[in-house]
Amino acid sequence: MKNSILVIFVSLSLCVVACTKVEKEQRQPNIIYVLADDMGYGDVSGLNPEGKIKTLYLDKMANQGMIFTDAHTSSSVCTPTRYGILTGRYNWRSKLKSGVLTGKSKALIPTSRKTVASMLENHGYETAFIGKWHLGWNWGLKSPIDSTGAGWNKEDFENIDFSRQVTNNPNDLGFNYAYGHSGSLDMAPYVYVENGRVTALPDTTTVNTGKYSWWREGPTGSDFIHKDVTPNFFRRANKYVAEKAGEDAPFFLYLALPSPHTPILPTKEWQGKSGLNPYGDFVMMIDAYMGQLEKVIKEAGIEENTIVIFTSDNGCSPAAKIDEMEEKGHKPSYIYRGHKADIYEGGHRVPFIVKWPAKIEATSMSNQTICTTDLMATLADIIGYSLKDNEGEDSYSMLSLFEQNSTNKSDRKAIVHHSINGNFAIRKEKWKLIMAPGSGGWSFPNPDNDKEILVTMPPVQLYDLETDPGEKYNLQAKNPEIVAELKTLLIKYILDGRSTPGKPQQNDSIDFEWKQIEFIKAVSHSD
Repeated sequence: MKNSILVIFVSLSLCVVACTKVEKEQRQPNIIYVLADDMGYGDVSGLNPEGKIKTLYLDKMANQGMIFTDAHTSSSVCTPTRYGILTGRYNWRSKLKSGVLTGKSKALIPTSRKTVASMLENHGYETAFIGKWHLGWNWGLKSPIDSTGAGWNKEDFENIDFSRQVTNNPNDLGFNYAYGHSGSLDMAPYVYVENGRVTALPDTTTVNTGKYSWWREGPTGSDFIHKDVTPNFFRRANKYVAEKAGEDAPFFLYLALPSPHTPILPTKEWQGKSGLNPYGDFVMMIDAYMGQLEKVIKEAGIEENTIVIFTSDNGCSPAAKIDEMEEKGHKPSYIYRGHKADIYEGGHRVPFIVKWPAKIEATSMSNQTICTTDLMATLADIIGYSLKDNEGEDSYSMLSLFEQNSTNKSDRKAIVHHSINGNFAIRKEKWKLIMAPGSGGWSFPNPDNDKEILVTMPPVQLYDLETDPGEKYNLQAKNPEIVAELKTLLIKYILDGRSTPGKPQQNDSIDFEWKQIEFIKAVSHSD
């Protein structure tokens, strides 16, 4: 009898050990999403054979994983793209119809909305945000009535009580841990906030007026050193990965860099390395830090089942002095027209690299059209979660595309683009329809400085990106049926509150006129 009990005990013990081993082997992948700020498609040498910036580590990451050649952000500027990444929803469905937030702005994402972080947290993930937030949060105020400005001037922060808890912060949207600053690195206030608390109260005011290194004047914490912000975020990310690698739960790290956006601040060891200008040096520095992060992942023993994604929130900014680099043979937008803020390809076509050794074969490449809103559906697919009708309304799973030899295509029928001015474009296969006469952004012709020219141009633009990737020849007059088809589809996507299959949803309510969709009214009046 004793021997039988012993045999049963040993058998059960072996089963527990075996089951535990299988469970660990089959655990969900760790996920690291690195978002560069204002880095152009052509700034990754693996995508731009004529480029002058050598991104050795990003090229290595691409060679070990998959690089997408037709990846797009949902907007051509910072805040809206970040909204789309975390919610899987087009940014223009929110209350923000154009432009970006400041470092003082209130939270754009309501705590009631499911985010990538809250979805993963509900499925056993440890979740962390480190970096530039730029989605608004609610500062504690000295007085509930705030008569100061929006956050563009130093006086606008006088009513903020930096000693109080910050509410509607990343912790309230599913991040177990959160550390970062509120706006872009050139937007005050210059303080770190960790889990809703300022780490060091502002004790001075700083400003920089350099050609590349400028930032706006504003209150600055004693531990906030602009040139060390990007290195600091990478140090903290490396530490987080090393610590979480030894734990049972999988983790999701959203590392949102403030660079190479202004202020352009390459550290001393990288200054002059690119042979272009400080922006080129800054990109090389970020590339090297990505190499360090990859090394930490490998040394932690988690490389095989860790998904690492690297992309940018929009195209390269004119603040990088694009003309200087082009004179030396480097084109940050590669063959594409425009740059950050524009509706043209240079505004929203971005580098997108995915490494996941357990699933993605080395040296893979995809020419499928994807959007940064697709993260949510992709991760939902991986963890086995079915998105509800009011979740990820514009998110398509990329999981089937991760197979190199697969003939699978995304379920996406079309993709919608959006400029800083709030202008729309829709792309279906090779055709791209722009619902504006110019760039909708900062390049020529733009809505602020070239109005006299714009009124002489056709109200829409149609480009065949297969034969004309540089968007030089407007074919709208020769293809009215394609213009009508794409316009009809765009209107449907806007009015349905979603571009994915499912029950129609409501766009966020607003108390102002949405001028950028006047083309919908024009269609209605003509019917």
